[in-house]
Amino acid sequence: MAARAAVHCGLSGSAMAAPARRAAGWGRRLCTAAAPRPWRLFGAMCLLRLPRITQPLEKEEEEMAALMGQIELEKSHYSDHEIRKLEEEEKLRRRRESSFDDDDDEAPSKTLVMAQDLEEKWEQKLLRFEAAPRITDADKNNNRTSLNRRLDSNLMLLVKQKIGNQELWLLPQVEWQPGETLRSTAERAMATFLGDHIQAKILGNAPYGIYKYKFPRAIRTEDNVGAKVFFFKAFLQSSDLSQAEPKEDYLWVTKDELGDYLKSEYLKKVNRFLLDL
Repeated sequence: MAARAAVHCGLSGSAMAAPARRAAGWGRRLCTAAAPRPWRLFGAMCLLRLPRITQPLEKEEEEMAALMGQIELEKSHYSDHEIRKLEEEEKLRRRRESSFDDDDDEAPSKTLVMAQDLEEKWEQKLLRFEAAPRITDADKNNNRTSLNRRLDSNLMLLVKQKIGNQELWLLPQVEWQPGETLRSTAERAMATFLGDHIQAKILGNAPYGIYKYKFPRAIRTEDNVGAKVFFFKAFLQSSDLSQAEPKEDYLWVTKDELGDYLKSEYLKKVNRFLLDL
């Protein structure tokens, strides 16, 4: 019983047993044993292409925009062009009534461009204008490797990586190396898959989220339990990725499309720091 009690109590045994333990070096070994680090650390980059156009207005938003436009028009002052047009109309009216002798008329040989002429020219130019389509060829073909799709939404980069004996769609990630910060690990992950030509704005030095998972029992050990993935965010600033050569299969997907590729637990962690405004 005494032996079992001593083993169970560890360093908190009786005072009489303390000298014996110190002599045997028990306390020193228990206090100075290096704590194991069973988790492998990874840095992952959530690279976003921001929307290039605004989202279409809802019916209520269109009605409110029309109302605010009408209020602004009623309360606004005349522009220089409108004042000029009113002055020219007044001159023409008085000239028709033959009661206005314009001493400031331009020479007959000089061509005058009236405000009305300018408006007609602008209207003709407007009629020739054709807005770029909101739906691109990549949208029609559902080409998810193209950045030229879903122009009114955020797009996120996914790459296919081999984890164990599985190939999974993930955010670009690599394992942390001694001497690195977690942010620099995430930056290296982005460069590993897209090359050094990529231009992106990294947001902050702290991770936005973390995903922890355990390895399969077949390969799990006390010193190799699982992995912790730290997520960072960045905004893509390169509009042309022709120089970038992705090293793996990749996709640019919206937040709603993530569920087609990511596992449920991984997706929950990613959705926690994603805002699709």
